[in-house]
Amino acid sequence: MPKISQKAIDMPASPIRKLVPYAESARKQGKNVYHLNIGQPDIDTPQEALDAIKNFDDTVLEYSHSAGFESYRNNLSNYYLKTGIDVNPEDILITTGGSEALIFGFMTTCNAGDEIIIPEPFYANYNGFAVEAGVTVVPVTATIETGFALPPIEEIEKKITSKTRGIVICNPGNPTGYLYSKQELDKLAKIVKKHDIFLFADEVYREFCYDGAVPLSVMNLEGVSDNVIMVDSVSKRYSMCGARIGALVTKNKEVMAAALKFGQARLSPPTIDQIAAEAALNTPQSYFDDVTDEYVERRNILVEGLNSIPGVYCPKPKGAFYCVAKFPIDDAEKFCQWLLEDFSFEGQTVMMAPANGFYSTKGAGKQEARLAYVLNQDALKNSVVCLKEALKVYPGRTIDFDKTVDVEINQ
Repeated sequence: MPKISQKAIDMPASPIRKLVPYAESARKQGKNVYHLNIGQPDIDTPQEALDAIKNFDDTVLEYSHSAGFESYRNNLSNYYLKTGIDVNPEDILITTGGSEALIFGFMTTCNAGDEIIIPEPFYANYNGFAVEAGVTVVPVTATIETGFALPPIEEIEKKITSKTRGIVICNPGNPTGYLYSKQELDKLAKIVKKHDIFLFADEVYREFCYDGAVPLSVMNLEGVSDNVIMVDSVSKRYSMCGARIGALVTKNKEVMAAALKFGQARLSPPTIDQIAAEAALNTPQSYFDDVTDEYVERRNILVEGLNSIPGVYCPKPKGAFYCVAKFPIDDAEKFCQWLLEDFSFEGQTVMMAPANGFYSTKGAGKQEARLAYVLNQDALKNSVVCLKEALKVYPGRTIDFDKTVDVEINQ
């Protein structure tokens, strides 16, 4: 039998989706599974986008320009201007999701064997994108004790070698929900300028920042316009995950011209999806206000609920709709599988994403799991109850739950 490639062997399985067979089996057993493992919001897609799809009446479904429809890039540029990001349509390449934007970014700036530094935990698919591009991920570990703040800049600089081509951040972050401060971003700007490398920023959750926090785009960092590449997407902003439309944004003309060649090789981004994405730009601000208010409520229910469980710790995120919690267990992957295979409480159980898949360092995140607060408030409340009951009986728990509860009651 012919052998598959080494790249195929090295391609990691998704920690977000690999437990799906166990969830499917749990549902067949009659269990109600609360899916907190994946960032698929239950928020309605804006009517403006849905109407654009319904009203499409062209008789030919044509290719678009390889960089995306000119009208969409013009309108997207205007959207960015309203958010304080000054970019021209020529600085924007429309891609098949934010995923393709980052893959194009890697392939445009890196040779096989080059290195990309990423603070971990990070969006697990970055590992896959790196494998596709032949790039080596070099992690710098952020800790749950600091709320996953940017690791010390000295630790990042220690990782820079002659093979380093860039640093990747997600802001606000997936999987942690952490929002980088201006001071942290300024430190990154100085280091990429000093070493003449790239700063890739995944900013797809920009609209979802909480408690008065205001995001700062890397496009607004001073003196590094040629070093910065922004990745964007409509998936989460408009709850349009199935519309695979993203964007690579940079003022670096050489990068943009090279990325366009990769865009030409795949011909064009999806036509219907671009039509929907362009229409979504007319979504009123009230939509985002309502969605943000809802996510704040959901975050508070989940995070406060998790922290009320003995032995569980979960930092309070300032953005996106994810959190990472540390559980008093032997192994989060075993725990997550056990929840689906062997546990139910009143016919219910919870599906989470083991956090070890969001780390590149072997053994990191072993007791942690990522949870997405994308379900309604009642579902989140029930999920917390399920997890609390599960920890009372999970064979691999590392605390005596009953004694812990007794101590807390007596105090």
